[in-house]
Amino acid sequence: MNVRLAFSLTLSAALMVGSLLAPRDANGVDRPNILFIAVDDLRPEIACYDHPEMVTPNLDRLANHGVRFDHAYCNIAVCGASRASLMKGLRPNPNRFTSYLTRADKDAPNVPSLPMTLKENGYHTVSNGKIYHHRNDDIDAWSETPWSQPTTSMWWAIPENRPKTNNSKQRGPAFESADVPDDQYPDHQICSKTIEDIQRLSKQDAPFFVACGFYRPHLPFNAPKKYWDLYPESQVVLPNNMYFPENLSQAFAYTWGEMRAYRDIPAKGPVSEATARNLVRGYHACVSFIDVQIGRLLDELESLGIADNTIVVLWGDHGWQLGEHGFWCKHTNFEVATHTPLMIVAPEVQGDRVCQKLVEYVDIYPTLCDLAGVGKPSHLQGKSMTTLLHDVDSDFKDAVITRHGGGDSIRTSDFRYMEMRAQGGKGELQGVGLFDLRNNASENEDVSGETRYAPVLDALQTSLDLARKASSQE
Repeated sequence: MNVRLAFSLTLSAALMVGSLLAPRDANGVDRPNILFIAVDDLRPEIACYDHPEMVTPNLDRLANHGVRFDHAYCNIAVCGASRASLMKGLRPNPNRFTSYLTRADKDAPNVPSLPMTLKENGYHTVSNGKIYHHRNDDIDAWSETPWSQPTTSMWWAIPENRPKTNNSKQRGPAFESADVPDDQYPDHQICSKTIEDIQRLSKQDAPFFVACGFYRPHLPFNAPKKYWDLYPESQVVLPNNMYFPENLSQAFAYTWGEMRAYRDIPAKGPVSEATARNLVRGYHACVSFIDVQIGRLLDELESLGIADNTIVVLWGDHGWQLGEHGFWCKHTNFEVATHTPLMIVAPEVQGDRVCQKLVEYVDIYPTLCDLAGVGKPSHLQGKSMTTLLHDVDSDFKDAVITRHGGGDSIRTSDFRYMEMRAQGGKGELQGVGLFDLRNNASENEDVSGETRYAPVLDALQTSLDLARKASSQE
């Protein structure tokens, strides 16, 4: 059932003025602008997500202006597939949205993406930085040619630390603290280009959908030294569960080959404690670096006087494991890899609120359609979150679904059940896992073999099977 946001707040005088100056689409209909901020590999390692050690004042500021979703989940923990799934509003399955190389226009060519739907309804759509994995993916959905920063290497490093060849298997250091200015880094350049576009497009009659995709904190964890200085080495805390979950099938023993492609990371076995501390510290530095870029965007919206009529969505394409369960990667169905930050600020949506309901990334597309006053395409497999934006405690979903490779998972408020199958999810069952999140939120012990959990196991197996079948339908 389509659900529209029930607006209950009285417009302030400032908002009334903003509505008079609001951009109009090609049909003369007032529409809010949309700033769509994607952050690669960003887990909820943010101060407002109960991480007081993090220096993230701008992300916290964004949360204060809108609704922060504390239980948001990507549908697949790998960048290309996660982004394609979100943008098309379709769940991944073993035949669609499977890897970082996924192309949305090839895996789901017959359905309109989010930017295409907005473009067809009068929005001027712009893509900067990393939105899809491939810059030329879904190319017709954009009003302008998607832009990427002139500093082309995603694993930017100072010259002396760069690989001697262009071989992608030799990626230089996994972390770096360089005493260089912010503007040397691709993400600063992406932010500057986005600011220029917002300045330009704010003068047009048409509303804009500007997508801004930041690379950090994706590997390598390279950031200017001043951000490393925010996290003294003596204060770095490693996770207390750097081991594989007890009783869990080795079918879930994922590798982390992406990390091992970097210099000084062993080809096999765990990293040293010193390296682990530098990796955590570098990740945190990168998050604070991106926080500053987000602050620049928010400042520009306010400076131009369009903040009150601009929807802002902040999302990370998936989480990332900083040593939890012995992993340094995404590419799993564990909580740390699938749990993501999600914040939504929108006109007439009360700020400084937290939603504890389960939501997933296929829900973003229908939500933005509702907020923008645009009809939702019939293919969408998610559910609009506008009811939650109005009432964060309203009923929503009982479970969210994630997958990666041959693994599928269903997560409820109390449990996570996982399966691993051969042939990328198409073959025989190789292993199952069940975690009681009420007693072990860190997923350190598989309880699937305990008799007392048999009813839960049966129910979740049935629910996951139904969800898997539904995901194959458009």
